[in-house]
Amino acid sequence: MSRPDSLDRVRRRARDCRDCGLWREATQTVFGEGPHSAAIMLVGEQPGDREDRAGRPVVGPAGRVLDEALEVASIDRAALYTTNAVKHFKFRERGKRRIHQRPSVGEIDACLQWLRAEIELVSPRVVVALGASAAHALMGRATAIGANRGHPLEGALFSPVVVTAHPSSVLRERDREARGAALAQLGEDLRLAAEIARAAPENGRA
Repeated sequence: MSRPDSLDRVRRRARDCRDCGLWREATQTVFGEGPHSAAIMLVGEQPGDREDRAGRPVVGPAGRVLDEALEVASIDRAALYTTNAVKHFKFRERGKRRIHQRPSVGEIDACLQWLRAEIELVSPRVVVALGASAAHALMGRATAIGANRGHPLEGALFSPVVVTAHPSSVLRERDREARGAALAQLGEDLRLAAEIARAAPENGRA
């Protein structure tokens, strides 16, 4: 079986996942996308409102921040495989708005089967954890971003892992200077991942 067919088959199975309760309110399963042999995999937390509706990971405002950070790092997003640790949107309703809620450890664990399959089939050279939930999934434990960014880590699910802030955190900075600094730091972390990918072996790719 070819690698693309295998990944597409996992994607189809994930559409019907009922291993936690998030599927009941979410619009759809949001699976990863990108080249099936990408050297760099980005893992976010979970779909947001825009991602849940579009069926694509890290789009909308957070996606625009990610695009800016990738430009800082001189990385082509089309060359990356992008996914989330949790594949369904967790939220609470406030009027007509759906407000993001952080997934629980149990919900992260329920989705590990899909993330593990993506990692095995894409076989990246480095994985970037965008935010604390993604870091928890990859490292197998709670992992502080500030204390662990800037160098590769050995994770429970994959190694090496580069941890960094989620692009949405840049949007939460209150002033332009703070947002600029947060964006620059995100870009530096992504640049580190690109350097690791260039230096790493191809993980047994044919």
